[in-house]
Amino acid sequence: MRMLLNVRIPHEPFNAFVRDGTIGEVMAKILEETKPEAAYFTEQSGGRGAVLVINLDEPSQIPAFAEPWFLKFNADCEFRVVMVPEDLQKAGLETLGSKWK
Repeated sequence: MRMLLNVRIPHEPFNAFVRDGTIGEVMAKILEETKPEAAYFTEQSGGRGAVLVINLDEPSQIPAFAEPWFLKFNADCEFRVVMVPEDLQKAGLETLGSKWK
């Protein structure tokens, strides 16, 4: 199942990794381990953030994606199910629309 993982990263301990020069290594390890389909880094509410597209075979995989962010950065993680246009076409909206008039 395709999921959107939204990560809000607090300034500390991220700043400490930047100062000691290990941030690249830490980020590379997380991304190498989790292998997101896509990863974007952005500002979120005035702080650091990341938006990753991940694929889960089952819900028990959620900790493997969240724990690196929790443990290394004290980050907040939100998971959302997302669809590509082909998924939406398979949703049967026409049938649902007539069922719930």
